[in-house]
Amino acid sequence: MIVLEYKVKAKPHQFVAIDEAIRTAQFCRNKALRYWIDNKGVNGYDLNKYMAVLAKEFNFADKLNSMARQSSAERAWFGVKRFFENCKKKVVGKKGYPKFKKHTRSVEYKTCGWKLSTDKKSINFSDGFNIGKLKLIGTRDLNCYDSKLIKRVRIVKRADGCYVQFCVDVERKETPCSNGNQIGIDVGLEYFYTDSNANTVENPRLLRKSERKLKKLQRRFSKTEKGSIRRRKAQKRLAKKHLQISRQRKDFVVKTARALIQTNSLVVYEDLQVRNMVKNHCLAKSISDASWSMFTDWIDYYVKVFDTHAVAVAPHYTSQECSSCGVIVKKSLSTRTHACSCGCKLHRDHNAAINILNKGLNTLGHSEINAQGQINLCVVDASLKHKLSG
Repeated sequence: MIVLEYKVKAKPHQFVAIDEAIRTAQFCRNKALRYWIDNKGVNGYDLNKYMAVLAKEFNFADKLNSMARQSSAERAWFGVKRFFENCKKKVVGKKGYPKFKKHTRSVEYKTCGWKLSTDKKSINFSDGFNIGKLKLIGTRDLNCYDSKLIKRVRIVKRADGCYVQFCVDVERKETPCSNGNQIGIDVGLEYFYTDSNANTVENPRLLRKSERKLKKLQRRFSKTEKGSIRRRKAQKRLAKKHLQISRQRKDFVVKTARALIQTNSLVVYEDLQVRNMVKNHCLAKSISDASWSMFTDWIDYYVKVFDTHAVAVAPHYTSQECSSCGVIVKKSLSTRTHACSCGCKLHRDHNAAINILNKGLNTLGHSEINAQGQINLCVVDASLKHKLSG
């Protein structure tokens, strides 16, 4: 499944209709959640049936396409199912009990309620909100895909306008890397990541670089009167800046993850609990700005696209353990050099990256590497592929 996104060109009354459709989808989602709370033993199928009852009870809900209402119910059920899964897995801390939404920014249609033009450069929404024809602005050509492969269509509202997303049921595959390179990476704040060959990627610190501009926009927003036009304009400028930063961060993470997977047959990284790490108020902003979770998610995605392999290992003692002799060398966060009594002296992150790779290789039944990062193993063979795929 791939997602193609296009910005839409529309008239003012069409944007108003889009807002009404999004609010109705939020209403349906919240009512489905309330129905689940009030009725014990309700499942996802029951929530879908409840959407038909809701349409008869509320005229504005009936305006929304029937499958769009079902999509809203499915969103509610997804949150319920995730909560139960976390309870079964005994996840530490909050289990993610589903909550009512206040600021939904999208409405999702399935296979009806919309129709592409013959040239696939515009889309027409035909439900009761009369959104009408929206012109699609983007570089990806929809003519490459059959309309029958489009399983979902979303209208997403952002600070700089509205977008239409097409979920296309095709499998994305690219030529895999076959050079046999295998590395471990240690993500950090000094460098975005350091690999087991001592190569580093600079941390862009995108939020920190834009902090001065953000503070200026925030001050202007806070000085405006509530409910005024100036306040809405100031809020929009501030939201656009945050959106720009998030897009820059995603662009950097996606390109870095893709380059890493394209050049290596095996990547080993730490399975970090970022949610717990950001509880440190001194480092929370820097950790969030680094986007480690997004980075590892994209690594896992590109592993499937390029048909290569990635292994997540436990992060315990990777920075403290000596990669040469295995002795624990205690050091604080401010100590950036690993120096062991055996004579091994490396940058802290380089030492950790080697230990991470060693853990990954031991998990797969391979021999370790020495402190200089020289790999003593064979190229990934059929048995290793079978073990990784299993």
